[in-house]
Amino acid sequence: MNLEKAFYRVSREVIRWAMRKLGVDEWIASAVMSMYMGVRTVVRRVLRSSDNFEEKVGVHQGSALSPLLFVIVMEARDALSWEWLYVDDLVVIAESKEQLIKKLN
Repeated sequence: MNLEKAFYRVSREVIRWAMRKLGVDEWIASAVMSMYMGVRTVVRRVLRSSDNFEEKVGVHQGSALSPLLFVIVMEARDALSWEWLYVDDLVVIAESKEQLIKKLN
C-alpha cells in the first residue's frame, strides 16, 4: 500500500468510522466531520485557475489535524479490510497462507 497516496484518499466515512471505533466522543467526531462537509477547492496554475470542485475524500492538506486523523484510521484498521480501500494500489496482507486464502475468498 502506498501510504503517501492513501493519506489523501482515505474516505471521509472511514475517518468517521475510525473515530467511533476508537471511542472518540460523538460531539468531537461531529465537529471534525463538519470541517469536511461541502469542502470545495481550486487548482491554481500559472495562466489560470480551475473551476472550483467538491473534495469528497482525503484529509485537508496542511492541516495540523490531518496526521492525527490518518493515525486514527491506521489504528482502527484491524477490523477493516484495509487492503481493499485503494483499488489502484491493491495489496492483500496476511500472516499465513490460510489467512490469505480466507481474505481472498
